[in-house]
This record gives sequence, structure tokens and C-alpha cells, in this order.
Amino acid sequence: MVKFYGSPICSGCRETQELFAQKGFTDFQFVEITASTDNLREFLKLRDTREELRQAREEGRIGIPCFVREDGSITLEPDDVLKEAGIDS
Repeated sequence: MVKFYGSPICSGCRETQELFAQKGFTDFQFVEITASTDNLREFLKLRDTREELRQAREEGRIGIPCFVREDGSITLEPDDVLKEAGIDS
């Protein structure tokens, strides 16, 4: 199960949700970072400390959509998530 951090106000997150739906990929938990301060705090801890999100920080981007794999590694690419699930993107 992949943890998908995002927000419905983010076009990239909406596009990713549509892509996942089109591909039938459901093995993720969506964490809407704008739904509660707890969700936002959880994401910001990752964003502020993880090397995988350094470039997003340095460029002043939010860093979503963001995917945390079961092993704790992070990717910002929905295609990586699909590929790792054995689904052609």
C-alpha cells in the first residue's frame, strides 16, 4: 500500500487520481493534506526532512503529489508507483 499525499486543489494530484482510476490502481491511501492540520503536519515533517523532497523545497514547490512506499522510500512520480505495481502507465 502506497501513501499518496496530495490535495484536490492541486491539478497534479487530480490528474494522478484520474490516472490511477483509469489504470484501476487502488493500492494507495490518499492523505489530503488540506483536510486537517494533522495531515498537513504529517506531510510537512516529510517535506522538511527527506532528501527526496529537497529539490521541491529548494524550488519553493509544495512537493505533491508525493508517494511514500511501504519501505518508507519516496517518489514524486505517479508513473513510478504504477510501474512498481506492474501497471503500464
